[in-house]
Amino acid sequence: MAPSGPRSIKRGCQRVLYWIPVLFIVLIVAWSYYAYVLQLCIVVYLLVYHVFFIMFVCTYWQTIFTKPMNPLKEYHLSCSDKELLEREDRGESQQEILRRLAKDLPIYTRTNSGAIRFCDHCHLLKPDRCHHCSVCDKCILKMDHHCPWVNNCVGFSNYKFFMLFLAYSLLYCLFITATDLQYFIKFWMNGLPDSQAKFHILFLFFSASMFSVSLASLFIYHCWLVCKNRSTLEAVRAPVFRHGTDKNGFSLGFNKNFRQVFGDEIKYWPIPVFSSLGDGCSFPTCLVNLDPEQPSSPTGSNSGRQFPSKPLRESQSRLLTSTPSWTESDNTTNTDKKGKMMGFILAACFYITPINYQDFKLIL
Repeated sequence: MAPSGPRSIKRGCQRVLYWIPVLFIVLIVAWSYYAYVLQLCIVVYLLVYHVFFIMFVCTYWQTIFTKPMNPLKEYHLSCSDKELLEREDRGESQQEILRRLAKDLPIYTRTNSGAIRFCDHCHLLKPDRCHHCSVCDKCILKMDHHCPWVNNCVGFSNYKFFMLFLAYSLLYCLFITATDLQYFIKFWMNGLPDSQAKFHILFLFFSASMFSVSLASLFIYHCWLVCKNRSTLEAVRAPVFRHGTDKNGFSLGFNKNFRQVFGDEIKYWPIPVFSSLGDGCSFPTCLVNLDPEQPSSPTGSNSGRQFPSKPLRESQSRLLTSTPSWTESDNTTNTDKKGKMMGFILAACFYITPINYQDFKLIL
């Protein structure tokens, strides 16, 4: 029992340190509000400024404090199954047990070796697109990455909020840059009165413009991911199905991919209200029909695609039955390579959403 004390203290200190990037962003935003509203004080712009500011703060709040969703209880092993799995020493025998348990679950992805994806930490069968976060120490549904700037995992429950946060923070910075530009020029031409405000104008322009560049790159990259229906982890390492690796395994076309994140109702798209389709555990895929071990769809489909036999929520059913407005073409290879390259450049240059190395290891 003695080592548990130091471990808990270390864990507590880590949790405090994880909030430092969030505190940094909060201080930057608070200062920008002071500099723009109280120092620059351009009355005609204040209405538009406050719209962007409020939406930025709301989406940032939702991204931080929306709890990541974890797999449902049917994916967790029962006590008897845990004991049975622990008694088996050979990996093949353990895989036989896991295959039996996964037979009635809508699980179609595998490890690189073709094995059932199982989390040794959480003792559960990993749903498709679910990964274990080493920082949160839990399995996260449709995990995209762990973002230190929000001190939270970005996944199924808050990915829409994260996208809106990027969009509104970019608009916020661009608006400040555009409206502050004329005063920034006057500063260099000595056209401003010698007061404390001119230094706020100088640093406000520099900080807003620099954040605009990094946010624009990151936002464009995640827009590309939404269009392709991929997470950051899946863009780095494509999901593996029984028949092999396929980077477009979850892509249903641009329209359906977009609605899977933002929902069917347009009125909810620009506001921080959860409207994503599905339950986060099962996802439509055009590749299931190539998996001979999984049951085929109980109902016929004119699209030629088969999907999980487990009943889906109404929102998921609408995704599957509506006519696709756009299909993947064969000339997407160059775009995919550019998207991957952009992802690596963003992680290296801007360090806005670094991905923990342990999370890559846990994809397997």
